[in-house]
Amino acid sequence: MNTLRNRVQLIGHTGKDPEIKNFDGGKKLASLTLATNESYTNDKGEKVTDTQWHSAVAWGKTAEIIEKYVTKGDQIAIEGKLIHKSYEDKNGEKRYFTEITINEIMLLGK
Repeated sequence: MNTLRNRVQLIGHTGKDPEIKNFDGGKKLASLTLATNESYTNDKGEKVTDTQWHSAVAWGKTAEIIEKYVTKGDQIAIEGKLIHKSYEDKNGEKRYFTEITINEIMLLGK
């Protein structure tokens, strides 16, 4: 059951080209945004599409794959875990955000 803890799987489209950062020792970080869509029919019979945006990061070999093959608008499937972080903005207010640390990626096309 340990493999079911803090696990997320999403299929969506990238919102922009991934940002790649290179660190000392050859370590690589890829950051991207992923849009997931859910469609439903509202009370008036109209089709409504709800888009959710997700921030995601990948390290190492996964980041290298993203750098080489992923561009804006690509459909990808990711598997990873949720990470919650906080920071203080320039006004001293505490801000919170959640991102996905990608463990696996599957390229699905444009």
